[in-house]
Amino acid sequence: MGGCLMLSKAIFCDFDGTITELEIFVALMRHFAPEAAAQVLPEIYAQRLGLREGLPRILEGIPSQRWPEMEDFVRGTVLRPGLEHLLASAREAAVPFIVVTGGFTRMAEIVLEPYRADIHAIHGLEVDCSGPTLRVFSPWQDAHELVAKRQVLAHYQPRTALCIGDSITDLRVARDCPLVCARDRLAQYLQEEGKAFIPFETLDDVNAALAARGWWKEGADAP
Repeated sequence: MGGCLMLSKAIFCDFDGTITELEIFVALMRHFAPEAAAQVLPEIYAQRLGLREGLPRILEGIPSQRWPEMEDFVRGTVLRPGLEHLLASAREAAVPFIVVTGGFTRMAEIVLEPYRADIHAIHGLEVDCSGPTLRVFSPWQDAHELVAKRQVLAHYQPRTALCIGDSITDLRVARDCPLVCARDRLAQYLQEEGKAFIPFETLDDVNAALAARGWWKEGADAP
């Protein structure tokens, strides 16, 4: 992971269900490990089972030989409207756009390849296919999550940060982040906890909300 960085401003954006229209990582698990996914995912969403313990129960039962099929599964994934505009705004304002996925790094890389030049980094779940079944790990894992997004946030140490997300993998980092754009399950969790957030449906909504808050003005560290 290297040493911590110091940024003036940064955007930390989830991938599945945020950049993509659908939860591709969830769809992968339900397709390639349907029985385990049906048992474990409801427990994770209800916060009765942690991601660090739950995800390996699903993923590490998938035969390694199926990995190429899994890569093919994500090709052609439909993206949420507005990504290109949001990336252009971030590029013009010199604000690093960092993708932090609770799913596989490789899947995000495949889908986002046309936009990779405007993405500062992609962090997520890594996979070892050398054994009979998948083994999953991450440089960012902690006692609670395989990909602890709050560790990624802490690594970059921006003076001002925005987190964009939609589900349970974004909850802990959203609690730490001064500005959050949320939809779907994440919005529900934050509403229940009384944490302020900006609702969105498209990434154009996010772009407009940041413009209104002065995020794209040079040298402005808007809240």
